[in-house]
Amino acid sequence: MVSGAAPSVVTFGEVMLRLAAPDGTRLAGARTLDATSGGGEANVVASLAGFDVPSRFVTRVPANDLGEGAIRFLRGLGVDTSRVTAEAGRLGVYYLEPGAAQRPSRVVYDRADSCIAKAGASTYDWASLLDGARWFHTTGITPALSAAAAEATLAAVRAARAAGATVSVDLNYRAKLWGWGVAAGDVMAGIVAEADVLIGNEEDAEKVFGIRAPGTSVAEGRVDSAGYAAVAAQLASRFPRLRIIAFTQRGSISASENTWSGVIWTADAFYVAKSYRIAPIVDRVGAGDSFAAGLIYALLDGRTPEAALEFAVAASCLKHSIRGDVNQVSVAEVDALAGGSGSGRVER
Repeated sequence: MVSGAAPSVVTFGEVMLRLAAPDGTRLAGARTLDATSGGGEANVVASLAGFDVPSRFVTRVPANDLGEGAIRFLRGLGVDTSRVTAEAGRLGVYYLEPGAAQRPSRVVYDRADSCIAKAGASTYDWASLLDGARWFHTTGITPALSAAAAEATLAAVRAARAAGATVSVDLNYRAKLWGWGVAAGDVMAGIVAEADVLIGNEEDAEKVFGIRAPGTSVAEGRVDSAGYAAVAAQLASRFPRLRIIAFTQRGSISASENTWSGVIWTADAFYVAKSYRIAPIVDRVGAGDSFAAGLIYALLDGRTPEAALEFAVAASCLKHSIRGDVNQVSVAEVDALAGGSGSGRVER
């Protein structure tokens, strides 16, 4: 998009340096690490830009080569980075050890005191940052970083609601990040109360709000989609502004083979998407973000909730085949898979 032009979607969060060990290598024994950029909200905005949605990212990065590299990464994917602030400080980092077979993937965070973690609500001019936006998206990752970041996130969703934008929040619970003294549920309740659309995975509602889906055991890799109708109903009762609630549904056979689906709730209906068997998995990191981006795109495109769910699940299924945080696929590719073209045959 043209830098500075009115965006359809604004997202707010942290972009990080991602350092990944080679496949089959433990982090403790790695001698080389693959460097790229990623982060929950950054992944969403990059995916949306790939769908040709004018998309702006709001964040703060250090005024050094690492910060510039992150900006260039997003700009290269078509994201409007004109409102990214560069300042003194540090860039958040996460280290990834890819799993395989029965060994799970592992993430090590190094995000304390990053630029965005230290910035409170008063550092953002949301009236300007949201000018012209139809949709605002953020996640539970950013408020997990610090009290200041939580304050900024709450101010952002309130400003977006006041500006008339649709507000979506992905719960995105990260146990390793919630360490600054307040429970995730206490913080996220205020943020979700401002949302129109809530997104989560098969365990977020339980980890954040204590709402458990009957018939589901994440530890055993077993997910009962029907149980999420009750979860959504409880969330909708607690947060009456919500009009759409969507969950990804991952069945884990091993780190290399999963099933993948999703559900969506509205006040009038509950839909379960088709299920995909994904094997082998190339990279599952960012799958939930690609689901969120697919859902946002399809709803902005005027598709029905059921069609939007199928598009989001297909988009995030494809993400499992792509190395890196960001889902680099086109609308046509997603529509083809959602329409039944999933054999993976060579296209000539």
